[in-house]
Amino acid sequence: MPKAPLLFLKASSALIGNGEAIVLPPESARVEFEAEIGVVVGRQIHHAGLAEAEASIRGFVCLNDVTARDLQKSDGQWTRAKGFDTFCPVGPREVQGLDWRNLELTGRVNGAVRQHAKSSDMVFSIPALLSYISGVMTLLPGDLVATGTPAGVGPLAAGDVVEVEVSGVGVLSNPVKAFTP
Repeated sequence: MPKAPLLFLKASSALIGNGEAIVLPPESARVEFEAEIGVVVGRQIHHAGLAEAEASIRGFVCLNDVTARDLQKSDGQWTRAKGFDTFCPVGPREVQGLDWRNLELTGRVNGAVRQHAKSSDMVFSIPALLSYISGVMTLLPGDLVATGTPAGVGPLAAGDVVEVEVSGVGVLSNPVKAFTP
Protein backbone atom coordinates (compact mmCIF):
# COMPACT_ATOMS: atom_id res chain seq x y z
CA MET A 1 0.00 0.00 0.00
CA PRO A 2 1.27 3.50 -0.77
CA LYS A 3 2.05 5.73 2.21
CA ALA A 4 0.51 8.69 0.38
CA PRO A 5 -1.82 9.04 -2.62
CA LEU A 6 -0.19 8.98 -6.06
CA LEU A 7 -1.11 12.01 -8.13
CA PHE A 8 -1.46 12.46 -11.88
CA LEU A 9 -3.32 14.82 -14.20
CA LYS A 10 -5.50 14.03 -17.20
CA ALA A 11 -5.93 16.29 -20.19
CA SER A 12 -9.35 17.89 -20.61
CA SER A 13 -9.45 16.31 -24.09
CA ALA A 14 -9.62 12.91 -22.34
CA LEU A 15 -13.14 13.74 -21.05
CA ILE A 16 -16.10 12.08 -22.74
CA GLY A 17 -19.67 11.52 -21.64
CA ASN A 18 -22.05 8.64 -21.20
CA GLY A 19 -22.49 6.65 -24.42
CA GLU A 20 -19.44 8.10 -26.16
CA ALA A 21 -16.77 5.69 -27.41
CA ILE A 22 -13.46 4.97 -25.74
CA VAL A 23 -10.95 4.84 -28.62
CA LEU A 24 -8.06 2.39 -28.38
CA PRO A 25 -4.89 4.20 -29.51
CA PRO A 26 -2.53 2.37 -31.89
CA GLU A 27 0.40 3.27 -29.59
CA SER A 28 -0.80 0.82 -26.92
CA ALA A 29 -1.23 -2.95 -26.88
CA ARG A 30 -3.01 -3.02 -23.48
CA VAL A 31 -5.68 -0.49 -22.54
CA GLU A 32 -7.44 -1.14 -19.24
CA PHE A 33 -10.57 0.15 -17.50
CA GLU A 34 -10.49 1.50 -13.94
CA ALA A 35 -13.90 2.07 -12.33
CA GLU A 36 -13.72 4.99 -9.89
CA ILE A 37 -15.81 7.41 -7.89
CA GLY A 38 -15.37 10.92 -9.26
CA VAL A 39 -15.58 13.83 -6.82
CA VAL A 40 -16.56 17.27 -8.07
CA VAL A 41 -15.07 20.11 -6.04
CA GLY A 42 -17.49 22.88 -5.08
CA ARG A 43 -15.23 25.52 -3.62
CA GLN A 44 -11.59 26.56 -3.71
CA ILE A 45 -9.38 24.83 -1.15
CA HIS A 46 -5.66 25.14 -0.46
CA HIS A 47 -3.88 23.25 2.34
CA ALA A 48 -7.30 22.17 3.61
CA GLY A 49 -7.83 20.13 6.75
CA LEU A 50 -10.19 17.15 6.66
CA ALA A 51 -13.31 19.13 7.66
CA GLU A 52 -12.68 21.85 5.07
CA ALA A 53 -11.93 19.22 2.42
CA GLU A 54 -15.17 17.37 3.20
CA ALA A 55 -17.13 20.64 3.04
CA SER A 56 -15.68 21.33 -0.42
CA ILE A 57 -17.39 18.29 -1.98
CA ARG A 58 -20.05 19.47 -4.44
CA GLY A 59 -21.07 16.13 -5.89
CA PHE A 60 -20.19 12.75 -7.31
CA VAL A 61 -20.00 11.17 -10.76
CA CYS A 62 -19.05 7.81 -12.19
CA LEU A 63 -15.56 7.91 -13.69
CA ASN A 64 -13.51 5.48 -15.77
CA ASP A 65 -9.76 6.17 -15.46
CA VAL A 66 -8.84 4.44 -18.73
CA THR A 67 -5.12 3.64 -18.83
CA ALA A 68 -2.68 2.33 -21.44
CA ARG A 69 -1.04 -0.03 -18.96
CA ASP A 70 1.91 -0.96 -21.16
CA LEU A 71 2.80 2.71 -21.67
CA GLN A 72 2.36 3.46 -17.98
CA LYS A 73 4.98 0.81 -17.19
CA SER A 74 7.41 1.73 -19.97
CA ASP A 75 7.24 5.53 -19.62
CA GLY A 76 7.95 5.71 -15.89
CA GLN A 77 5.35 8.45 -15.50
CA TRP A 78 1.65 8.41 -16.26
CA THR A 79 0.77 11.40 -18.44
CA ARG A 80 0.74 9.64 -21.81
CA ALA A 81 -0.79 6.42 -20.47
CA LYS A 82 -3.75 8.22 -18.90
CA GLY A 83 -4.02 11.25 -21.17
CA PHE A 84 -5.18 9.94 -24.55
CA ASP A 85 -8.36 11.47 -25.97
CA THR A 86 -11.43 9.58 -24.65
CA PHE A 87 -9.54 8.15 -21.64
CA CYS A 88 -11.75 9.80 -19.00
CA PRO A 89 -15.42 8.87 -19.41
CA VAL A 90 -17.56 10.71 -16.83
CA GLY A 91 -21.27 10.65 -16.09
CA PRO A 92 -24.07 9.95 -16.42
CA ARG A 93 -24.70 13.01 -14.23
CA GLU A 94 -23.40 14.76 -11.13
CA VAL A 95 -25.34 14.00 -7.97
CA GLN A 96 -25.13 16.19 -4.88
CA GLY A 97 -25.92 15.39 -1.28
CA LEU A 98 -24.63 11.81 -1.16
CA ASP A 99 -22.67 10.57 1.86
CA TRP A 100 -19.12 9.81 0.72
CA ARG A 101 -18.88 7.09 3.39
CA ASN A 102 -21.68 4.99 1.89
CA LEU A 103 -21.01 4.83 -1.84
CA GLU A 104 -20.79 1.54 -3.69
CA LEU A 105 -18.74 1.17 -6.86
CA THR A 106 -19.16 -1.51 -9.54
CA GLY A 107 -17.21 -1.94 -12.77
CA ARG A 108 -18.53 -4.21 -15.54
CA VAL A 109 -17.28 -5.25 -18.96
CA ASN A 110 -19.87 -6.74 -21.33
CA GLY A 111 -22.23 -7.15 -18.36
CA ALA A 112 -19.79 -9.17 -16.22
CA VAL A 113 -18.85 -7.64 -12.85
CA ARG A 114 -15.09 -7.12 -12.71
CA GLN A 115 -14.83 -4.67 -9.81
CA HIS A 116 -16.91 -4.07 -6.70
CA ALA A 117 -16.05 -2.03 -3.62
CA LYS A 118 -17.40 0.37 -1.03
CA SER A 119 -16.10 3.86 -0.34
CA SER A 120 -15.80 2.93 3.33
CA ASP A 121 -13.07 0.43 2.35
CA MET A 122 -10.86 2.94 0.51
CA VAL A 123 -7.20 3.17 1.54
CA PHE A 124 -7.52 6.98 1.70
CA SER A 125 -10.90 8.53 2.51
CA ILE A 126 -12.33 11.06 0.07
CA PRO A 127 -11.71 14.00 2.47
CA ALA A 128 -8.14 12.73 3.04
CA LEU A 129 -7.56 12.65 -0.74
CA LEU A 130 -8.88 16.18 -1.21
CA SER A 131 -6.85 17.44 1.76
CA TYR A 132 -3.67 15.82 0.42
CA ILE A 133 -4.17 17.16 -3.11
CA SER A 134 -4.95 20.66 -1.81
CA GLY A 135 -1.57 20.61 -0.05
CA VAL A 136 0.09 20.23 -3.46
CA MET A 137 -2.16 22.36 -5.65
CA THR A 138 -5.15 24.59 -5.12
CA LEU A 139 -8.39 22.81 -5.98
CA LEU A 140 -10.94 25.01 -7.74
CA PRO A 141 -14.72 24.79 -8.15
CA GLY A 142 -15.51 22.29 -10.89
CA ASP A 143 -12.26 20.34 -10.54
CA LEU A 144 -12.79 16.59 -10.84
CA VAL A 145 -10.85 14.18 -8.64
CA ALA A 146 -10.59 10.47 -9.40
CA THR A 147 -10.43 8.54 -6.13
CA GLY A 148 -8.62 5.34 -7.11
CA THR A 149 -9.76 1.96 -8.28
CA PRO A 150 -10.33 -1.37 -6.51
CA ALA A 151 -8.92 -4.73 -7.60
CA GLY A 152 -10.22 -6.22 -10.84
CA VAL A 153 -8.99 -3.86 -13.55
CA GLY A 154 -8.37 -5.49 -16.90
CA PRO A 155 -7.96 -5.08 -20.62
CA LEU A 156 -10.47 -3.65 -23.07
CA ALA A 157 -10.96 -4.71 -26.68
CA ALA A 158 -12.82 -3.16 -29.59
CA GLY A 159 -16.48 -4.11 -29.32
CA ASP A 160 -16.55 -4.21 -25.52
CA VAL A 161 -18.96 -2.12 -23.47
CA VAL A 162 -17.60 -0.93 -20.13
CA GLU A 163 -19.85 0.30 -17.33
CA VAL A 164 -19.07 2.13 -14.10
CA GLU A 165 -21.83 2.32 -11.51
CA VAL A 166 -21.82 4.43 -8.35
CA SER A 167 -24.76 3.94 -6.00
CA GLY A 168 -27.03 6.96 -6.07
CA VAL A 169 -25.38 8.33 -9.23
CA GLY A 170 -26.26 5.81 -11.92
CA VAL A 171 -24.42 3.89 -14.61
CA LEU A 172 -21.81 5.31 -16.98
CA SER A 173 -21.70 3.16 -20.14
CA ASN A 174 -19.18 3.48 -22.96
CA PRO A 175 -18.51 1.32 -26.01
CA VAL A 176 -14.91 0.61 -26.96
CA LYS A 177 -13.68 0.97 -30.52
CA ALA A 178 -10.43 0.72 -32.44
CA PHE A 179 -8.68 3.85 -33.62
CA THR A 180 -9.40 4.84 -37.20
CA PRO A 181 -7.35 7.62 -38.81
